[in-house]
Amino acid sequence: MIETLFSFVFATAILAISPGPDNIFVLTQSIVNGTKYGIATVLGLMSGCLVHTTLVAFGVSAIIKENDSLFFIIKLLGASYLLFLAYKVYKSDAKIVLSNSNIQKESVYQLFKKGFIMNVLNPKVALFFLAFFPQFLFSKTISNVIQFYTLGALFIAVSFLVFTIIAILAGSISSYLKENAKVGVYLKWGQIIVFTFIAIMILL
Repeated sequence: MIETLFSFVFATAILAISPGPDNIFVLTQSIVNGTKYGIATVLGLMSGCLVHTTLVAFGVSAIIKENDSLFFIIKLLGASYLLFLAYKVYKSDAKIVLSNSNIQKESVYQLFKKGFIMNVLNPKVALFFLAFFPQFLFSKTISNVIQFYTLGALFIAVSFLVFTIIAILAGSISSYLKENAKVGVYLKWGQIIVFTFIAIMILL
């Protein structure tokens, strides 16, 4: 149980650190508007994660309860999706591009709302949660719903911590990324390894 949760936290941290639309958005908003506004964006994104956690918790739990074969198919599709994500990262450019030239200043509430809507309405996030969470169920005695919410809470806590650090250190991080081109390569391969490892773990 502890080993499973530790693996989940580690994988979540790697994914949160790796360059993606969400953390790059937080970084640029923090640079343009300031730390407070970056954190408001983070809170919006994390609130959206709670919605996805709820959908996965009740949807997948019902499937597990009703049909083991159908749940196996979901796991197989989840593994395939994670391998597809690993392939997309592999084919992508390792360079981290930061652009804040067209970003308008917005209020704290506007950025919170934008982060929330960005997350909730993103079908890729829903697919990722569906592929990622079921593989880390850690107990045969605890309710699946409780397990999903536990994983959701850990995912939100770790992501919030990483994203908040990004918001606070926005200026320093952006300067470091611009000066050290190899960082993008390391983060790229870290993400590929995590996606592939989870997919293999599912298949085995």
